[in-house]
Amino acid sequence: MAITSELIVAINQIAAERGIEKEEVFKALESSILSAIKKEKYGRIDRDEDTEEQEGSNLAVEVDRESGEFRLFATKVVVDSVKDEEIEIALNEAELISPNVELGDSVEIEMPSDDLGRIATQTAKQVLLQKIRESEKEAVISEFNDKIGEVFTALMQRMQKGMAVMEIGKATAYMPQEEQISNEFYRVGDRYKVLLKSIVDSSIIVSRADPQFLIELFKLEVPEIESGVVEIKAVAREAGSRSKIAVVSHQDGIDPIGSCVGQRGMRIANIMNELGEEKIDIIEWDEDVEKFVANALSPAKVESVDIEDDTATVVVPSDQLSLAIGRDGQNVRLAWKLTDIKIDIEGEGGETVDIEGSTEEKELESEEDTEKVDSKE
Repeated sequence: MAITSELIVAINQIAAERGIEKEEVFKALESSILSAIKKEKYGRIDRDEDTEEQEGSNLAVEVDRESGEFRLFATKVVVDSVKDEEIEIALNEAELISPNVELGDSVEIEMPSDDLGRIATQTAKQVLLQKIRESEKEAVISEFNDKIGEVFTALMQRMQKGMAVMEIGKATAYMPQEEQISNEFYRVGDRYKVLLKSIVDSSIIVSRADPQFLIELFKLEVPEIESGVVEIKAVAREAGSRSKIAVVSHQDGIDPIGSCVGQRGMRIANIMNELGEEKIDIIEWDEDVEKFVANALSPAKVESVDIEDDTATVVVPSDQLSLAIGRDGQNVRLAWKLTDIKIDIEGEGGETVDIEGSTEEKELESEEDTEKVDSKE
């Protein structure tokens, strides 16, 4: 029996267009047809690896690579007296196939079946579709594997169990809940900038919450960063709420903060518009750690910074104490993440504020949320 000529043409066409080996398709086709025959003949097949003998294990399917002709074969053992016709054949019958056969030998017999044509046609379609899906996954890896860390514009398609399913070109991308900005609502049909974070099991994972996303947005808006004249040294981010970004200039006369803000604040405005309600503090990085800690606590004014081991004790004017700490400790927490130094704040009169969400409670969180940028990047 032969598979329809249309399907043979389809195999050749798909193999050529998608770079799939034809032999790979034919082998997959033979394996799938055989599985379908076993299920139809014997019902559900036990595929336990410890089971050495299973029904239909002596069957094989062969598809002619040129004509599309396919046959079903059964391998049977030559015996004196047949007890199981599925796996045994009498010596006198076997001799009609191979004159020199002896008891205990195995012979291969072509098996007739009225269902083979129907099964083969149905199975071929399934195999071809599966091969197309596999080639599409491989194409995704090939196209995007070297673009991890870049920003793309994605079209929102749907929500799926809390995950945003988006489209980047012809590829499907997924944004898990932990990669979403918590206070954003993603509308179907709208477009969003996203960071291509990783490829997991051929699936594209994107993010809007990752600190690297903020870095890439600045690169897009600030030519001085893209050229290397201004460098982003560190980022501390609480996505959807507030972020701090530390920058430094490598060229005299270039103001790193002014470059990021842009004329009339247009550059920073474009970035903040992309992030919705998220506020961004641009901090000047300083190789003097004490100065860097003081800068990181902006917009609060700092009287003094004393660093001992990995802890900075910061004194601020009494009227700046709440500002330095921030609502729920956010300002000092972000400053700690940005500088990677524990910060204790007190007023110039020795006052302290004990608040929920203090820096002590955020020690582990700072390790996870801080994005440090390699100065050689």
